[in-house]
Formats: sequence, structure tokens, C-alpha cells
Amino acid sequence: MAKTAKPAAAKGEQAVLTIDVGGSHVKILTSAGGEPRRVDSGPALTPQQVVASVTKLAEGLSYDVISMGYPGPVRDNKPSLDPFNLGKGWNGYDFATAFGKPVKVVNDALMQAIGSYEGGRMLFLGLGTGLGAAMIIHHVGQPMELAHLPYKKGHSFEDYVGERGLVKYGKKKWRKHVFDVVNRLRAALQPDYIVIGGGNVDKLDELPEKSRRGDNTRAFEGGFRLWRDKALIV
Repeated sequence: MAKTAKPAAAKGEQAVLTIDVGGSHVKILTSAGGEPRRVDSGPALTPQQVVASVTKLAEGLSYDVISMGYPGPVRDNKPSLDPFNLGKGWNGYDFATAFGKPVKVVNDALMQAIGSYEGGRMLFLGLGTGLGAAMIIHHVGQPMELAHLPYKKGHSFEDYVGERGLVKYGKKKWRKHVFDVVNRLRAALQPDYIVIGGGNVDKLDELPEKSRRGDNTRAFEGGFRLWRDKALIV
């Protein structure tokens, strides 16, 4: 069972609804706490379906503003490209108008990174269907599209450490590729520490140097921090 998020920190704060859009589920939680609510997603999921599903899921919940983690690049508070693992129509979609409330949309890896951040220079890597990545450097957050950079034999990082790589190479070789990719990115980006999250992090029995295990529920905390952390710039 997913961990229960912390309740609102101070009386009078805006109540935040966080939406985590994934390839398998769309999950929501408010800053008041409780248990996450979810609905199945899938490769045909459209933004209109997300709005309808979330509106139904959130019945009975009180919230003033919304945060959304989107599995793709974001520009000007809107998706800027249709995701690889969902349906069409996301590019440029205006969620604030659709929901009728203020909305902050960020890349899903960045949202989980924000929820995991403990200061300094942090690199976040999400091992799931693909490879999510983000950096936060002294409270400045930057999503990073590293998954499709070339790695080996004309294939990308994601081809080796994403779900396809796990299935193709098996767990033992997949783990070696994960360590190699993490070490290369550490050398290139010079973080103080690395947080490795995503649905497949539990398949690592050991972690690379200067790394700690992430938790997917931190995405909800990241959504809350988007509205609460005055020092955070995204």
C-alpha cells in the first residue's frame, strides 16, 4: 500500500491536488493527506480523458490549485510533445482552462525529483517504462531529456535501462547497464548525490556510488512543494 502523504503544513495554505500521470495509472492525492486514488491509463489515454477521470476521482475532495506530473517535455506550463506511451492531443493542451483552476504542469521526473530533494546538486533518475531524468541545483529545477541519447550499438540509454532493456537482457545484465549509465551521468553532470526512483528501482539489490533509493510517492510531495516552496524555481 502506498504511503500516506503528510497533511497540510500550516493553516491557511492553499490546498493542492497533485496528479501523477503514468503509463499504467493516473493517481491523485491532496495535500490534506489520505490515500491516493487511481484509475487505469494506457497507450490510448488522451488529456480530455485525464480531465474527466480526475474530476470524477476527486469528487468530495477540497482543493484550490493543481500540480500535474506529465511524462514528457513541458513548455509554458503545457505539454510540448505527445508522450511516447500515451495517446494523442497532449501537445499544447491547456489544463488550467479544462479544470477551471490554477494548474502547474511539470515533467513527471522533475515532480518526483522535487519531492525527493534535500538541497545541493541532485540528479534524479527514474527507472520505469523508459528513463526519466531531472536535476535540481540549489533549488533550481531542470527536467532533462536524457533517455534517447545514444549509448551503445546505435541504441539509446532507454533501450538498455528502460523496461525494454530489462526484458531483453534479463535482470543481471540490466543491472550492469544501470550502473554503467548512472556512473556515466554522474561523471558528466557532477551531482552531490543521485536519487534513483521509478517502478523498477526495486529490482536493484545494490545502488551505485553516491545514490539513494527513491520512492514514487514522493511525486505527490513534489506537487505540493511546487506551490509551497518559495525558493524553488522551475
